[in-house]
Amino acid sequence: MIDWDQVLELRDEVGAEDFGEVVDVFLEEVEQGLADLQTANSPAELESLLHLLKGCAWNLGFQAVGSLCAVGEGRAAAGDADPVDKAELAKVYAASKAMFLAGLPARDIVLDAA
Repeated sequence: MIDWDQVLELRDEVGAEDFGEVVDVFLEEVEQGLADLQTANSPAELESLLHLLKGCAWNLGFQAVGSLCAVGEGRAAAGDADPVDKAELAKVYAASKAMFLAGLPARDIVLDAA
């Protein structure tokens, strides 16, 4: 569900001190995107939102979320007005987020440098 190699690569790219901020931005963007999906009704709008969500998910290693978005994006591009099970996507995101946050300590990643 989580590509930990991608997570570690991103952390190394942005630096450990900025990683928490990157994660915060990612989570905000994804959660806003998921909320926006609930009111999106055109295939073009859905395609755009799913593309954004896919990119965010894959950048932070949320492979299952990214894969669902990629499939939905393709369906929306083909004109499908209901390309993804929104409830399932939200459920997979919540499970991925929980797994991600729970797995950080085992990889010596601290989000808050307080």
